[in-house]
Amino acid sequence: MSDTFQLEIVTPTRLLVKDAAEEAQIPGATGYLGILPGHAPLITELGVGEITYKASGTTHTLAVAWGFAEVLPDKVTILAEASERPQEIDVARAQKAKERAEERLKSSNAEVDYARAEDALQRAEMRLNLAKEKK
Repeated sequence: MSDTFQLEIVTPTRLLVKDAAEEAQIPGATGYLGILPGHAPLITELGVGEITYKASGTTHTLAVAWGFAEVLPDKVTILAEASERPQEIDVARAQKAKERAEERLKSSNAEVDYARAEDALQRAEMRLNLAKEKK
């Protein structure tokens, strides 16, 4: 058995990662999953969170929001709706998105989609935290 697996992280607009990884942690819809080479096959829905993976002894982190992951013993493919590296995060934009989501959640307007506002708040907070941690 190999001590690495092929990791690919893809969004609708680009291929972010194509690397040989020793381990990975991905945010499933119901919690984080730890992946090592030889992992049992599975398909899972992604939540909002951080993907961390180790390649050539270096740990890498990316923000991810929604999508799916296919885990095979020798390959993990992540199809994400959105994903970015910490240095790519526009902090001012994320802060504005957080403020807009908080305003919507405080609103008593019946037309506000509260589930969507909660998702936007969760994603903005995760992006801000990741950008702050990686400075």
